[in-house]
Amino acid sequence: MMFDEIDIKLLGMLQNNAKLTTKEYANNLSLSVTDVYERIKRLEKTGVITKYVALVDKKKINKSHVVICHVKLAQHNKEFLMQFEREVLKLKEVVDCYHISGDYDYILKIYVSDMEAYREFMVTKLTTIQHIGSTQSAFVIKELKNTTAVAI
Repeated sequence: MMFDEIDIKLLGMLQNNAKLTTKEYANNLSLSVTDVYERIKRLEKTGVITKYVALVDKKKINKSHVVICHVKLAQHNKEFLMQFEREVLKLKEVVDCYHISGDYDYILKIYVSDMEAYREFMVTKLTTIQHIGSTQSAFVIKELKNTTAVAI
C-alpha cells in the first residue's frame, strides 16, 4: 500500500499516542477533523491499523524479569510444529514467539516476576510440551530499547 506524507505522519502519531482526539490529530496535521477521521478509517479498513492497545509498565505489574528462550524441537515435521505452536499460544507468560531459521526452531520472549517464577514456568509449562528437544535461555540484564512503533 502506498502512503502519502500525511499518512506517514498520522501513523507515527497514532503509534506514539493513539488516545488523542481526532481534532488533536487534525490540528497537528493542519487537516480537517473529517479528513483525519476518513484517513484513520481507511487505514483500519485496509488492515494497516490492526488494533489499539494499552502498554503496561512491566515493573508495576511485577513482570519485569524478561527471558529470551530458544527452543529446538526433537524433529522437524508438520505435526510437531503445529502441536508446539498450539501449545505455546496458551502460555500467558510468552508475549512473543517467532518461528526462526538457524540452530533453533523458535524464539520466545517471556515475562515473569523473578528467576523462581521462570523455573516454575519451565518445569510446569514449557517443558511439558511434547517434542521439545532442547531449550536455551538468556536473561535480560538491561532493556535498552523497547518499542511497538514500526518505522514507515
